[in-house]
Amino acid sequence: MRQLIRLLALPALALPALALPGAALAHGGHDHGEPPGWTWDPWITVPLLLSALLFALGWRRLYARSSGGRAQLRRRAWWFAAGWVVLAGALVSPLHEAGERSFTAHMIEHELLMLLAAPLVVLAEPLSAMLWAFAPGARRALGRISASRAVSVPFTWATGAIVATVLQAAVLWIWHMPSLFDIALASEGWHAVQHLCFLVSALLFWTAMLGRRGAGASAQGDRALAAFCLLVTSFVTGALGALMAFSQSPWYAGYARLALAPFGMTPAEDQQVAGLVMWVPGGLVHLVAALVLFRTLLVPTQRTADAV
Repeated sequence: MRQLIRLLALPALALPALALPGAALAHGGHDHGEPPGWTWDPWITVPLLLSALLFALGWRRLYARSSGGRAQLRRRAWWFAAGWVVLAGALVSPLHEAGERSFTAHMIEHELLMLLAAPLVVLAEPLSAMLWAFAPGARRALGRISASRAVSVPFTWATGAIVATVLQAAVLWIWHMPSLFDIALASEGWHAVQHLCFLVSALLFWTAMLGRRGAGASAQGDRALAAFCLLVTSFVTGALGALMAFSQSPWYAGYARLALAPFGMTPAEDQQVAGLVMWVPGGLVHLVAALVLFRTLLVPTQRTADAV
């Protein structure tokens, strides 16, 4: 237990130390002759620290009160720690600043947020643990708010498999329109909004795909729909990545002005590599997740046939 508590507290304690090598400025304010530095932006680091502290405190209280199910709580702690580290690494490490100079680095950052950090955090079910970080009165008030129709109805709608799939696809395609993407490149504020859109849409999507469904025919139908949505998403993201990979000219003026991307690539070549990153790993993650869900649908049928 003590090892897990130290694991949960370590990210929050380590984050200020990670920022010591350097501080990031607004987009366009960096000296591109210098190596990428660490990003010390309170709009990023404060929510990261707060989420780690709330989860650690709430998890500790839940663990202390739990007489059974501690193994599941330990798994949730590991899921959250892994997701938190990936999220912090994508947003705070030099990768974030490198994304201002290279579309490939920018794409890797987005893929880490949407394909790795988001599903890991969803598997940890952090909100229920964070609720226990508050005093009993505040916890009951927050519980009533979360159970109210004003919150539960929109959340249930947004985490429906089809709605979440459409929302994530729309966010992905709209934010990669050249006009909007160039705005995000030119403004730190809009860049933060872009990241927030990607992360929130991915959290809603993976909640819909990985959420608990219970048992029975209804649950089987939900799994089948989720698998279908994952399959569709692999094609949707793959199509956008393929368009970038086969394009002979850069789409985004912010990167085109750099004339020469890192590793000697031209902006067009940098965009083609970024397209491959979205196309291949992005498509594979969703495809593999779809196949895993399809397998869960086939296993009960196979067991029934073997019994007969």
